[in-house]
Formats: sequence, structure tokens, C-alpha cells
Amino acid sequence: MDKNIFARRMKNFQASDIAAILKVTADPEIISFAGGLPAPELFPIEEMKVVTAHVLEKYGTKALQYSTTEGYAPLRGKIANRMNEKYKTCLTTENIMITTGSQQSLDLLGKMLLDEGDVVLCESPTYLGALSAFNGYSPRYVEIATDDEGMVPDSLEEALKKEKRVKAIYVIPDFQNPTGKTWSIQRRKSFIEIISRYSVVVIEDNPYGELRFQGEMLPSLKSLDKTGNVVLLGTFSKIFCPGMRIAWLCAEGELYERFAYLKQAADLHSPTLSQYEIDSYMEKYNLDAHVAKLIELYKKRRDIMMEAIQASFPSDVSYTKPEGGLFSWVILPEGVNGRDLLITAIAKKVAFVPGGAFFTRGGHENTLRLNYSNMPPEKIRRGIHLLSEAMDQYL
Repeated sequence: MDKNIFARRMKNFQASDIAAILKVTADPEIISFAGGLPAPELFPIEEMKVVTAHVLEKYGTKALQYSTTEGYAPLRGKIANRMNEKYKTCLTTENIMITTGSQQSLDLLGKMLLDEGDVVLCESPTYLGALSAFNGYSPRYVEIATDDEGMVPDSLEEALKKEKRVKAIYVIPDFQNPTGKTWSIQRRKSFIEIISRYSVVVIEDNPYGELRFQGEMLPSLKSLDKTGNVVLLGTFSKIFCPGMRIAWLCAEGELYERFAYLKQAADLHSPTLSQYEIDSYMEKYNLDAHVAKLIELYKKRRDIMMEAIQASFPSDVSYTKPEGGLFSWVILPEGVNGRDLLITAIAKKVAFVPGGAFFTRGGHENTLRLNYSNMPPEKIRRGIHLLSEAMDQYL
């Protein structure tokens, strides 16, 4: 086929070598720490049977019909109340727009904000999926120095002063993907104080914030924002059922209005039936109780992985012990390549994601991301042991 038939932006969408390697993880014998998958045994299947029957009986013609772009109002109201309770925001129904997963929000925000050559500031490292969404709009990325407390204020201020085309800052302050780190309250306040002096949109992605194992839940950047420039993203994928593809965007004013134009053009609206089902679940059952079960299970699996790593990994390998979320970040000694290690590990029937892919300028190949939410305890212990054996060939 003549490659000239494709738009120029298609050059930004190519299968990575990691994607090709990880196809083999479909093998059921593979112990996979690679994805960010929830534990399927906690999906509320029996409750959803009841909920779906109830929705079809009571709202059938509405739940199976076209809906508004903004989404089902009762569900939007519940989300606003939940955000206000959990993250100290001051949102109403009119600030919430239902989206088809947070990935749609990232894609449409990129379309809304970015012209070719515009600058996106991000953490170092940052979420690979966000880069995939933004890449179609040909931005230039600038990584901001990031430590255990979050973005380093001096590095952020320097970039904002130096770069003339900064259009967006993308961050995950809670249990960041891929590192699992969480910003301190002081770092959040410093961040907001700095960005309030610049005309730049902040995309605060928060898929994991409710999955806190220890410590207090911290206020969102959105709750601290006085300018209206912070857009907060949330999702039911990590706290409920990812297959329903229901997430939300929190914004106001022109940011909200223009996003609605793009959302309408993209898919008219997100699945009506799923919205009614989630709303009815929240009416009939206790979502907080469901999240508590997730937290209990994921904390146990995190602890098992941390214990296995401490017992098995060489002493010169460092790793994060997250306070919540789904991931731990591993740093290998300089000179060890995570991509090479992955090939060796897959031969031993264990998989992870090499860390170099999470850096916009490459490098840092001596890193990797591990997920602990999806595998049962015996596979976590076995997988870490096998990964340690794979490391022995390089260390």
C-alpha cells in the first residue's frame, strides 16, 4: 500500500519493540508483572447481575438510547460529591463530564491544547499511555526533575521561564505510574503557587488515588487551584470495572465547554448503559466497601512482593515501596539494560515493563516497572524469584 495515503501524524504511532516482546505474555504460563490490571476475582459480578436487570427493567428505553455528551446527570452528581469528599474539591454536576476511559480524556485534551511543536512538561519518568495519546499532535516534551516528593519546584520554574510554548503540564501526583511515588502536600502547594503565575493547563491524572494502603489521602491539585487551569481526571477502571470504560473529567469554564465540543465530535457520548449501571450500583451497594476490599487485597500483594524483592534481589538493586496504587519502580545498576533482562526473564516465564519507555528522551534503560495487583501471592513469590535468577546473568 502507498504510504502516502496516511496522514503525517501516523508516523507518531508505531508499535514499539516492547509491545512486540510483551505479546508473548498472553501465554497463560507467563507470570506477568507487566500490565496495570486489577484483580478480576474482585469484580462485583453477582451485584452487576442484579444491577443490570434493575436498570433494564426500570430504565431500559433510556439506558439503551443515545444520551447527552456530558453524561448521565445523576452519575455526574455522585462523582462530584465523591471528589469533594475524597480530594477536597468544590465540584458540582456541571463540572463533570463522563468520558470513555481516561485515555479518551488524554487524547481529546491533546487535540484541544497542542499544536505541532508546543511543549508538554511532565514528570521524569511519566506515564507511557499519556505520551501515546499526546504523540499524535506532535508536541515537544520537557522532563521536569522529579524526586520522592514530586516535581522539583526549581526545575519546574526554570522550564516555565525558558520554554515559550508550554501549553500543558501532565502529572500523576498520587501513586504515580510508573514509580508508585506520591507528591507531598508541601510539593503540591509549591507546584500550584508556581503554575498560578503562568497561563498553562495542568492535567492532573488520578486513576489510583483511592487505592491508599497507609497514611492520609492528600488534597488534589484541583482542590488547591484558584485559577481554573487544573483539569482533574478520574476513572472507575481501577476502583470498579475497567471493561465498562467509564471515566470522567473535572473542569470549568471554557476548558469544559471546548472539551465537550471535541467529545461530541469523537463519539457523541460514552456508553449510556454502563453509566446507568454504575449509578445504580452506587445506589444499591457501597462503593467505598468495594474499594476497601481492593485496598486490603492490593496491600497484601504489595507486601508480598516487597518481601520477595528484599529476600531475592541483589543488594545493589533499589526499588520503591508505594503507599498505594499498583506499581513499584526498580532501578538496576548502571550498565544493565532492562530490555535485555526482559528477554531473559520471559524465557523463565516472567514479564515486566522495561523502564526506558517511560522517559520522553530515552535513556534510563536500567529501570523497570512491576505490577503487583493482578497476580496471586504464590505467583508473585515465584515470579520475583525467577526475575532474580534472570538478574543473576547481568549482575
